[in-house]
Amino acid sequence: MSTGDTPFGRAAQDDVWETSSVVHTERPPIRAYPANVTYTNLIAENRRKSSFLVALLIGLAILVGAAAGVVVGGARGGGQEAAMAALAGAAILGVIASLGAAWSWNAGPGAILSMAGAREIEKADDPQLFNVVEELSISGGMPVPKVYLIDDPSLNAFATGRDPANAAVAITTGLRATLTRDELAGVIAHELAHVRHYDIRLMMLMATMAGMIVVASDVTRRMLFYGGLNGGSGRSSRGGGGKQQGGNPLVLVLVVLSIVLLIVAPIVATLIRLAISRQREYLADAGAVELTRYPEGLIGALEKLGACRIPLKRQNEAIAPLFMVNPSKAAVERGLQDRSNLFMTHPPLHERIARLRALT
Repeated sequence: MSTGDTPFGRAAQDDVWETSSVVHTERPPIRAYPANVTYTNLIAENRRKSSFLVALLIGLAILVGAAAGVVVGGARGGGQEAAMAALAGAAILGVIASLGAAWSWNAGPGAILSMAGAREIEKADDPQLFNVVEELSISGGMPVPKVYLIDDPSLNAFATGRDPANAAVAITTGLRATLTRDELAGVIAHELAHVRHYDIRLMMLMATMAGMIVVASDVTRRMLFYGGLNGGSGRSSRGGGGKQQGGNPLVLVLVVLSIVLLIVAPIVATLIRLAISRQREYLADAGAVELTRYPEGLIGALEKLGACRIPLKRQNEAIAPLFMVNPSKAAVERGLQDRSNLFMTHPPLHERIARLRALT
C-alpha cells in the first residue's frame, strides 16, 4: 500500500480496512530488516539497550557520590577514612536523587505541561482528535489520556505522565492543522507508545539522576578549586602539610582519580541520557506501528515534521527530549533533525523513517 492509499473514506477497501477507525482490522504482517526480524525482536533489542544505559547512569551516579565523598571528606585521612567518606557520599547523593525523583513523580507532568504552554481541551473542542486518541487507547488496552493543545505554528507533539492512568498527550496547533487523519493517528500512536512503555516516567527519572550528577560534580569541583575543602588547600600547604600532604599515597591517587571522574561525569551523564532518549524514540516508533498497523501514516507525519522550519516559541532544554522531534531553534531552522550526533536528543529522521519502511 502506498502512502496515498489511505484506509479512511475509501469504499473500495471496506472489505480490508475499517474505514471509521484508526486501527486496521486486517493486520498485514510486520517485517523488519533482516527478513527474520520481527516487531517483537525490535522491542526486545531496544529494551535491552535502554536497560544497559539506565544501569550505566545509575552506576555513574553512585561513583560520583563516592568520588565527591572522597574529595570532600576522605582526602585528609587514610584508607578507612576514604572508604567511609565514599560510602557517605554515595548515600547522600542517593537520598538527594530520591527526593528529586519523588518531586518529578508527583509534580513533574504538570510542570512539563506548564513549561510547554499546553492547555487542556475537551472532546467538543476537537471531536476527531479525541476519536483518534480514544480508538488507539482502546487498541492499546490503556486508559484514555488527557488531551492538550499547544498554541504554536510549529510541528511537534509530546506525552507526559507518570503512568498510563495519569497520562496526557499534547500536540501543537500547527501539527494538528497539517496532518491527515492517518498521519495524526501515527503521531498519537507514537505518543501513546511512550506512555505504554513507561518512557515518560523513565525519562523524568533519568533527567533527575543526570541532573544530580551534574550538580554534585559542579559543587564538589567548586569547593575544591576555590579553597572550600577542609579549610582550603592553600592553608594546608602553608601550614606545614598535615595529613593531606603526608597521607597515604594510595588515598592521594584515589583523590586524583575522583577529581577526574567529577570532571568527566557530567558529560558522560548527558551522553547516556541522550542515548536513552534516542533508543526510546525508536521503540515508540515501532510501538506506534503495533497500534495502527499502518507505518505509512507515521512516515508521512515524520516527513512533514522534518520539512518544517518553524521552531517552537517556548524553548526549554529540560523538556526537549520529550517532544516527537528535536524542537530546538537551531535544529529546526537549520534542518539538523536529520543529523547523527551523540549530543542530539533524537535519532536522525532518515533512520527512523528507514526503520519504519522496513516494517511495511
